[in-house]
Amino acid sequence: MRLQGKSALVTGAASGFGAEIARLFAREGAKVTILDLNGDGAAKVAQEIGAAATAVQGDVTKKADIEAGVKAAVAHGGKLDIVINNAGWTHRNKPLLEVSEEEFDRVYAINVKSIFHMINAVVPGMAAAGGGVVVNIGSTAGIRPRPGLTWYNGSKGAVNLLTRSLAVELAPQKVRVNCVAPVMGATALLESFMGMPDTPENRARFISTIPLGRLSEPKDIANACLYLASDEAEFITGVILEVDGGRTI
Repeated sequence: MRLQGKSALVTGAASGFGAEIARLFAREGAKVTILDLNGDGAAKVAQEIGAAATAVQGDVTKKADIEAGVKAAVAHGGKLDIVINNAGWTHRNKPLLEVSEEEFDRVYAINVKSIFHMINAVVPGMAAAGGGVVVNIGSTAGIRPRPGLTWYNGSKGAVNLLTRSLAVELAPQKVRVNCVAPVMGATALLESFMGMPDTPENRARFISTIPLGRLSEPKDIANACLYLASDEAEFITGVILEVDGGRTI
């Protein structure tokens, strides 16, 4: 019960990493609000979790939807202690000159602008309450980029650096900001990252670049977020925690 009495908002939690983060946080005692564009998927995960969770349909690129999600989280948990900015998107792995402006804008709106909206929505309340925790889901792509994902790599580089800058600027308000940087995992975005069908042979090519010999799993990311969100990490801020099986070494 490492999050007993805490209230958390997790974006993009209808599936993948976010769903497992929401499940683990609830098991550890938190009241969890799931914010996802996929309203039905979010509701399903919340229903599976039980009374500790609630779901809100919303687009993280829209200020009004973020504000509505924050309001719902405060209503559900009585306050808002923890935010996990997990929602993310990528263009398909392909030559950089083939990525359209629409694809570029979508990647940056979901991966970067969403954090701008969230910080503006939650920091005043957290500061007034004496502090809070923000965990951004970055990526090893922002540290050791793969070819074919240049614009996505740039968006995650922004997330990684924003985390460190936010940590410094928000420290006086006792708002801790950290980042979890996963290597690719078996999520709905895997084929986009690979730029090819998800076959055993193609997986093996990417797994061969990860020293520990496997893709990341939702539990890996959830456990890292749990630590950073808990009081055990009360003196940790501005950290980019690579959950990557050694990929960035």
